[in-house]
Amino acid sequence: MSISADSPVGVFDSGLGGLTVVREVVTELPDERVVYLGDTARVPYGTRSASTVVRYARRCAEHLTACGVKYLVVACNTVSAVALDMLRVELDIPVLGVIEPGARAGLRATQSGRIGVIATSGTVQSGAYERAVRAGDSRAEVFVQAAPLLVPLVEEGWVEGEVPALAVQRYLEPLVHQGIDALILGCTHYPVLRKCIRTQLDVMGADQVAIVDSAAAAAKELAASLSDRGLRATEPLDNKLRIMVTDTPGTFQLAASRFLGSGAEELCVEGVDL
Repeated sequence: MSISADSPVGVFDSGLGGLTVVREVVTELPDERVVYLGDTARVPYGTRSASTVVRYARRCAEHLTACGVKYLVVACNTVSAVALDMLRVELDIPVLGVIEPGARAGLRATQSGRIGVIATSGTVQSGAYERAVRAGDSRAEVFVQAAPLLVPLVEEGWVEGEVPALAVQRYLEPLVHQGIDALILGCTHYPVLRKCIRTQLDVMGADQVAIVDSAAAAAKELAASLSDRGLRATEPLDNKLRIMVTDTPGTFQLAASRFLGSGAEELCVEGVDL
């Protein structure tokens, strides 16, 4: 299937969290069409083995390339950590993850060179953020904290109140004690908790810590890359957002609204089998 500047951008994640990336892409590139694939039947990827993540990532990428996408954005931090190189070798279209843009944005945000990262256990164990940050500045210090409870809290809609506040505080304390001045949100679910994270940082006296959203950073780098490659849409296109999921949660519209924001109630969602 041939691609052109008017072909859509493909985005995939292990579930619905990648819709935070879609939201940023649509904001940054309002003329582009986006095709999103959420592997909701097999979420989460963060607890899977590397070989399993690679296998899942390959199937998601194959499905989106069959849809004729011109560019692939890997919204899943776990896939970005363990399968990005494989996808770049195997695919004939450019591939962008969220870790490298997030790391570069973290370096721009820090003044002290002490950067914190919260992420899933799989992403933490991969060491991907440390490598990405140090590739940009070998003098930077990176402090990484696994935050496994945050994804299920967001999935259940627990984004305000005592429970998420206590969990966020527990995960942030070790990073604040290290004297970080920039915090990278290393999972697409975490921007939904941004208000809670900001509040807890302020409570701990870390109001100077800048919060870095890797989803927003990836959207900006996507825009620049599309322009550099001559692949930006030449005019506003219809049917802006197409969403596919491997399993449709009964509360899909509610869940999607947490990540995508307004307009989620009008989405048309397709079920696909990978």
